[in-house]
Amino acid sequence: MGSPVMGKRTRSWTVAVIRSPAMVARPHVGTLREKPLHAALKRWYSETGDRIEEPVDGFVIDLVRGELLIEIQTRGFSSMKRKLATLLADHPVRLVYPIPQQKWIVKVDDAGGVVSRRKSPKRGSIVDLFAELVSVPHLIADPNLTVEVLLIHEEEVRRYDGTKAWRRKGWVVEERRLVDVVDQLVIDSPEALAMLLPGEVPEEFTTADLAVALGRHRRLAQQMTYCLRNAGVLEMVAKRGNAIVYRRTGRSGHLGRS
Repeated sequence: MGSPVMGKRTRSWTVAVIRSPAMVARPHVGTLREKPLHAALKRWYSETGDRIEEPVDGFVIDLVRGELLIEIQTRGFSSMKRKLATLLADHPVRLVYPIPQQKWIVKVDDAGGVVSRRKSPKRGSIVDLFAELVSVPHLIADPNLTVEVLLIHEEEVRRYDGTKAWRRKGWVVEERRLVDVVDQLVIDSPEALAMLLPGEVPEEFTTADLAVALGRHRRLAQQMTYCLRNAGVLEMVAKRGNAIVYRRTGRSGHLGRS
């Protein structure tokens, strides 16, 4: 990652948008298997002049904007380890990751008709990024990597299949659909990533302290400290019983909005 900055780009979006001029591109096998959320985000993110589904170094890239390679990943950074490592060696890469700040659960019947639509009580936040970054800790500090988080509203469409998804009583997630993009945050340095630590956390802290400050489960706090340690902006300084005590390394960053 490069210089420490975090910002917001203003862009209008409505669910009625079908295609932007930049999306006129040759058909590619990747687009035939494309999920609705990925396709919608690519339409939203694209600009006139972008090259779509462009082959680079043996990989197909979602968007190429000048020298910048833009990859939209809706989940599963672990599946991109080899691709990212190869591309970052020679190219600036922006990894765009959507986090559902608000979600609606839509159940449909076999004909596609809506059975019910309700708001999920779960709300995502920027720190959910660490649950994915933990899969690529060795790449976090790469100066060629920028991560852009899109906070979105989405619909999660479920269809009944009595043979699957016993935890959801047979309702299987069929697809995710974009409703709106409500915020965007660009993180292009380990220092900027460290600024996501909550202000309430003490100077020296354990993952239990961090979990309380975040208001989240300890597992996310552990993932966060692991990523920040690998990025070089957090260090282990002591042990408190069986718990490791951490503190910031002193490298400062800046979070700004435009």
